[in-house]
Amino acid sequence: MRFSLVDQILELEKGKSITAIKNLSLAEEYLQDHFPGFAVMPGVLMVESIVQAGAWLMRYTNDFQYSTVLLKQTKAIRFNSFVTPGKQLRVSLSIQKWDGNLCTLKASSEVEGETAVSGRIVLEQFNLRDKTPSMAETDADQIKNLQLQFGQLWNPNRRTNT
Repeated sequence: MRFSLVDQILELEKGKSITAIKNLSLAEEYLQDHFPGFAVMPGVLMVESIVQAGAWLMRYTNDFQYSTVLLKQTKAIRFNSFVTPGKQLRVSLSIQKWDGNLCTLKASSEVEGETAVSGRIVLEQFNLRDKTPSMAETDADQIKNLQLQFGQLWNPNRRTNT
């Protein structure tokens, strides 16, 4: 099962930063088990929303050259607040360092102005064909699908940064 944990990209500055949101509703299936009677977004999914937003920044910056962006490392992740149904998680990331295919991003997320999660992440970008040449078509399909999804998340008519 894939979780799309970015509902909308609000701000995007190529090679610099991104701000995105995740709206949490009771319709999220995992909330039925986490925790019964006190539904909250699991911490690992809060971090995943940061990872997904960072991946969108990397893809946009590199004009969707890579099919895959994965979490390589987390650093100093701090959980400060819960995200409950009906709330909006606002995720902001800025690029701190970019070395080859590795990108270090400073991340923070908040709910109603209160910090929920903060820290740094390292993401790695690559194409599947780099290790398995027969995967070139899979890369192309994945990139096409990512571009379509990106078009739904980022509205150029609302854009304030480029």
